[in-house]
Amino acid sequence: MRLRLGADKFGSLRTRSGDTRPKRATLIVMTEQPNSAITDIVPVDELRTRAEALWDWVQVSAFNIDNALQLALIIAAIAPALLFGPRLRHVINEQTKTRIKTGLWRRLLSAALELMTPLALYLILTAIRVGLGALDRPVAIVSAAISLMSAWLIIRAVTLVIRSRFWSTLAFYIIWPIAALDVFGLLDDVIAQLQALAIPLGETSEGEPVTLSLFDVLRTMIYFGLLFSIASFAGRTIDKQLQRSDEISPALSALISKVLGVLLPVLALLIALQMTGFNLATLAIFSGAVGIGVGLGLQKTVSNFAAGFTLLADKSIKPGDAISVDDQFGWVTGMQARYVSIRTRDGTEMLLPNDHFINNGVTNWSKSDHIVRMHAPFGVSYNTRDLKKVQSLAIEAAKTVNRVVSERDPVCNVMEFGDSSVNFDLRFWIRDPQNGQANVRSDVYLAIWDRLHEEGIEIPFPQMDLHVKALPERAKASDEAKDAD
Repeated sequence: MRLRLGADKFGSLRTRSGDTRPKRATLIVMTEQPNSAITDIVPVDELRTRAEALWDWVQVSAFNIDNALQLALIIAAIAPALLFGPRLRHVINEQTKTRIKTGLWRRLLSAALELMTPLALYLILTAIRVGLGALDRPVAIVSAAISLMSAWLIIRAVTLVIRSRFWSTLAFYIIWPIAALDVFGLLDDVIAQLQALAIPLGETSEGEPVTLSLFDVLRTMIYFGLLFSIASFAGRTIDKQLQRSDEISPALSALISKVLGVLLPVLALLIALQMTGFNLATLAIFSGAVGIGVGLGLQKTVSNFAAGFTLLADKSIKPGDAISVDDQFGWVTGMQARYVSIRTRDGTEMLLPNDHFINNGVTNWSKSDHIVRMHAPFGVSYNTRDLKKVQSLAIEAAKTVNRVVSERDPVCNVMEFGDSSVNFDLRFWIRDPQNGQANVRSDVYLAIWDRLHEEGIEIPFPQMDLHVKALPERAKASDEAKDAD
């Protein structure tokens, strides 16, 4: 058994009348308990001390008439804010809905209208602080509430203006806790704890240790997120301007967009590292591992990435070209860092890796000259005597099709004397292969069909004549039996 004689000091807490609480002497009789594993892991005595200190602070603060008055006024301010906020929103909306309809100002106004009730609460709290200050009363709690409301209003307004739901939510849940900790004076302690959680990375040339703390990581991520958003917005703006410009070719526009898509995020990361004071020389530690990872795991990705720059640099294909690849005809709709997007005649999107075009090749129908030659083979019966007339009729039929160019005359050649017909090949030119090839060939065939039938020229179907020179013995006997019957 252990005896402890001590004094429980509640502190010299003075009331408004000026009395002081007496100190008490207590005799504590304690039975000594053996040490347990829980007491070794959890600091029970320290937690008890902190809990008693917190309870003393609550007694001093919560039961103080000035603090109680401030808390009551803050709670009471909620009712008029809920009453006048919606009415103020309605009045402002009615006054501005015909004047500001679209654009950035409308988005800002919509965000302000949604925050009208919290804004009314902020104004009421400001009036309460002014009133208490005029009466020479403490305003610490009201000021803290106003600071929290100010941070919340600013952060919420920014997140409402941002169109991305992900970024707005992320910004709110990161910035708001930081503002709350700063208002209550706890931000410095939290930062100190985060800086204490660090890992060593080596030493500088001067012998100074280089460490990476959790605070540096979090700060770098926040800076990089902000700078990456700015870089993405700048990239989209530049891309739109390039697409609108008639002086820049589509290939050069796509090349500039791809370079900016890689350069801007890397630049944002480097600036974020510099803003946090990170020594870029320490990145050399990881260069070997990164090089091995790129060489092995990312080999195909890097190959496609380099092939994309090659395709744009040599202008072999560009957005808008009509191409044929792997027996598929389509139009290039986009060239990304890893693949080329091709829209087929069926309306589907083909995503082919960039290196596929370098390794397997591609037929570009509109690379240098949009005028291309097409073929329409057909045949006529052997009963047709005037084959030159067939040639002239086919040429006249091709000229009646709108998409066949008039600058280059069609040509019709006799190709062969086939098994069932005399075969011709009509060759004609078009200037818009991106609008399709099968459709214009179909129009030419229909024109040939109509023109030949007008002249009575037959287009034969495949046929075969069989000449039997001898019959087997069984077949002859069967025929003689039938004749006898």
